[in-house]
Amino acid sequence: MVEGNWLAVKRTDERAFALYRRHYSFKKNAPYRCPGNTNVTGPAETMVLLTPRCDALFVWIRNTIERWDHQEGINCAVFRNDGRGSARLLSSDLIREASELARGRWPGQRLWTYVDPAEIRSVQVMGKEPGQCFIAAGWRPCGESAEGKAILELLPDATLSVVNASAPSGAH
Repeated sequence: MVEGNWLAVKRTDERAFALYRRHYSFKKNAPYRCPGNTNVTGPAETMVLLTPRCDALFVWIRNTIERWDHQEGINCAVFRNDGRGSARLLSSDLIREASELARGRWPGQRLWTYVDPAEIRSVQVMGKEPGQCFIAAGWRPCGESAEGKAILELLPDATLSVVNASAPSGAH
């Protein structure tokens, strides 16, 4: 099913797994993976989204048990946009669309994510705020984890930002 820029795929989709392998969380989780396991998520209710060109991945997780960090809501566990050139979609547009899909599936839920500033090139090279592409989509910073990761959220009653279509490619 194509919904805007996203295609819903199974958590075992090989194309999604290829993008996930390039996400910084893959290295962190690699020691806990069984050899040959191509799941991009662990056990939970999930929504795995891939662009038709297979250059961006978004993974939502709704935990069915209490999380160790006590965060509540629907977690963006992975977002990666590897689009290049003039065909590259703005990350903030992709996040906005993925957020709309999550709200449709899990209405009334808080959406949230961690962003590790040490792993984000735009933070390191350009000095941007961690999660700038989420913020441009209407999310807001709401704290920091014990490990120093930024926590961002989109509350159920928050309005998603409409991105300026004339913004330069890769701007957010």
